[in-house]
Amino acid sequence: MTSAAVEILGLGLGILGWVGVILACGLPMWQVSAFIDVNIVVAQTIWEGLWMSCVVQSTGQMQCKVYDSILALPAERQAGRALTVIVSLLGLVALMVTVVGAQCTNCIRPGKMKSRIVIAGGAIYILCGVLVLIPLCWFANIVISDFYDPTVPSSQKREMGAALYIGWAATALLLFGGCLICCCSCSQHDDTSFPVKYSAPRRPTSNGEYDKKNYV
Repeated sequence: MTSAAVEILGLGLGILGWVGVILACGLPMWQVSAFIDVNIVVAQTIWEGLWMSCVVQSTGQMQCKVYDSILALPAERQAGRALTVIVSLLGLVALMVTVVGAQCTNCIRPGKMKSRIVIAGGAIYILCGVLVLIPLCWFANIVISDFYDPTVPSSQKREMGAALYIGWAATALLLFGGCLICCCSCSQHDDTSFPVKYSAPRRPTSNGEYDKKNYV
């Protein structure tokens, strides 16, 4: 597979990871109700996300409510909001930078600068994957700790929601895509750094001397 194809593959994975982060950011299923009591009758399910909480009835009816106060939220939700929004914006920047320096575009002349721009785009994708991993692991640690804490009532125990798994998958795509972009760009040979100079062959004239027009 050529470096250009690998670069396009990395860009595609980065875009998918970026979309996955936006999806995980908006979904309210970061934490869901945990039903661990014996012979419990499930009447409603509680979903808790970064921006709202939802109650899903057994009949399928769902009611969602946006959090009233930002400052009253726990630290993990505030950090999750900030980091996911930053990653969403950085993903757009990484897309633009990578497209500008990609081999399949002519925005910049081929050379060291074009390769460095692509590497910068891949590095931003990797940074996005690292940043979005922080709130995901933070939420997962809190959910697992509360689940096995005997002092927490069963009605307040939560399980990891689908948004966390989508976020982890998006993180893997961002990291893998960014690494592919950086690796294929680093492996490119810079053909313009050492231009080939042509010199005319020196041929003797009829009088035995070399023609002066062959000299520069």
